[in-house]
Amino acid sequence: MAKKYAALLRGINVGGSKKVPMAELRSVLEDLGHGDVQTYLQSGNAVFSSANEDPKALARELEAAIEAHFGFRVACLVVDGAYLKAVADACPFPAADLEGRQLHATFFSEQPGAERFAALDPAAYLPEEYRLGDHVLYLYAPNGLGRSKLAEALAKPAVVKGIDATTRNWNTVAKLVELTAP
Repeated sequence: MAKKYAALLRGINVGGSKKVPMAELRSVLEDLGHGDVQTYLQSGNAVFSSANEDPKALARELEAAIEAHFGFRVACLVVDGAYLKAVADACPFPAADLEGRQLHATFFSEQPGAERFAALDPAAYLPEEYRLGDHVLYLYAPNGLGRSKLAEALAKPAVVKGIDATTRNWNTVAKLVELTAP
């Protein structure tokens, strides 16, 4: 039985580099044999169904196909609908009371250990806050991600080196939960 997945591509269609037209991304996924392929926004969100139950293998396969098709590497995280719903349900911030631009989820390819965050003084970034979850970091940035000093600190190599990470605002997370629901 096919399972629904979301592919989260990192750093595409930003500032004129790593252009990945969504129609071509849909074709790449279909050529890999995936069904029910849809894309959401231009920022590298795709939803598909697959009988393969190994999200990491699906991510590696998609990375290789994107590199072969477009000529550059793009980090891809593939997560299933149940995981996305669990991320939404576990959100430690009042998502329903916040604007989508204020709340973000950074998805990780590997679970980062607490030691990666030890040098960060949470009090220095207030009212911005973060909480670590299962392969995800929840970020509350009341003035948006673009102005967030905490987001800048969380993106430093000491925190993310060796881990693929990609961030989505809460509106996108909610839509991906909806699109990957059974």
